[in-house]
Amino acid sequence: MGHAKDAIFSPFHTLASRGEDQGVGLADDPQRTRLISRRIHEKVETYDDYNFTGRQKKALHIFFDLAQEFPEAVDLYTVTVAVPKLLFDLDCTLHLLDADHRFRVARRSGEACPATERFLAEVLPTEPVLHQGHSLIPIKGNRELLDQLPFEPVGDVIGCLEVSGAEDLGPSELFFFQKYANRVGFQIHNRIISIKNQEHIAFIQSLVRDIGHNVIVPNMYFKLFLNRLKGKIQELLQFQNELDRRSAQTRDRSGPLAGLAETVAYLHDGLMSQYGEISRHYEQTSLFLETLLRRSHFEQGRYVLQKRSCNLRRQVIDPQLERFRPRFAERGVEVDMSLGGVPDESLCMVADIGLLAQVYANLFSNAAKYARAVQGGERPPFIAFGATILPDHFGPGTDGIKLNVFSSGPPLPPEDIPGLYESGFRGGNVADEYGTGRGLFFVRQVVELHGGKVGCEPSPEGNNFYFILPLLAEDGPPTCDPVPDQETPRLP
Repeated sequence: MGHAKDAIFSPFHTLASRGEDQGVGLADDPQRTRLISRRIHEKVETYDDYNFTGRQKKALHIFFDLAQEFPEAVDLYTVTVAVPKLLFDLDCTLHLLDADHRFRVARRSGEACPATERFLAEVLPTEPVLHQGHSLIPIKGNRELLDQLPFEPVGDVIGCLEVSGAEDLGPSELFFFQKYANRVGFQIHNRIISIKNQEHIAFIQSLVRDIGHNVIVPNMYFKLFLNRLKGKIQELLQFQNELDRRSAQTRDRSGPLAGLAETVAYLHDGLMSQYGEISRHYEQTSLFLETLLRRSHFEQGRYVLQKRSCNLRRQVIDPQLERFRPRFAERGVEVDMSLGGVPDESLCMVADIGLLAQVYANLFSNAAKYARAVQGGERPPFIAFGATILPDHFGPGTDGIKLNVFSSGPPLPPEDIPGLYESGFRGGNVADEYGTGRGLFFVRQVVELHGGKVGCEPSPEGNNFYFILPLLAEDGPPTCDPVPDQETPRLP
């Protein structure tokens, strides 16, 4: 298993479901190959049974070709009614459902038929209907993609194809137009989704610009205000020192100056404590905001890594551990450091610090929620974390590092393990704990982007959630950058 190529994206890599670069042969997926082969043979037999005329076959081919050629939805509507008119001299009207479940005329090749429009205002045909010489054929969308439409269809019906002069058509001609309407439905369905996606992308692009202007920049100013507050607190300390100096000069250890100095010292310590809490909260919130709302994520439609060398313990784990200590304490969960945890100075690696920090945030959050007392023992709930070097785990010369967060409690049942890292999955041990089933799925996404893998190891004492990352960068061993001091940001 190689490193994640996080800068590379192509439809192949998306649609191949993580297949190898050389592709997957038919023999490599025999079950799907047998299914598709059977359907191909069934389709051959089905089309033979249809017994379409040469002109009808041409009509289907022409419609499909022109549906691909003209990208605009209005052109597709025109093609839909123009093909029957020009090849069969039959007028057609295309009716489409709107968000209020009312039929609206999208295109017609002939005169309007008020009687049909009145009929469709009261009846939504789910099967072909003959009404006053007009055949009304329901247009059905792709059943697998109905939930992606910007409106809720009635069943799988998204429109109706009205064919005039239907009293002169035989069963084979009417059957052909049913199949024609099916193809129209799939093309219109895909076009509606395409328009929706384009609007969605345009909104996201606008949102990204708004995030930079209305969230990220004001958040940087907040750091400036914090630094100014720290400066004022330092001035208070200088005032306290001056009071102590004057109290010592006057040899008045219990007089007004000494009492005032003691009050100032109390205020200073309290303000520094509050400042520290606010500053730590700001640093974590800023890290998560700037990482999750990174512009490149939106531009590429996926998480994009920004790797740099880091000290895993000091820059990733410790800030998250301190963030969750109050929650652990509130729920009576101990943090067990007896196994050594993660080494400080010696463990340097190349990673996206912001995303990896959120991996630990999700794992610590789950541990706080689900840690329980060890079964059959007196020990209260506890969590532990650690790191193990795995030589050559990712191939010769590429070591891996196994990082884990352990939480005590009943072991997860074997049937829960395969789905733990899937989106929306929640195990049988969730009880009344709130959750969305997204946390571990996010963990898996980030770890796999780093070229790693995830897992879980139940044991009699609890559950060990782990992930394994390549320890070396592609350009050689990482060298830890010094942990930066907190400086005033440079504002645009």
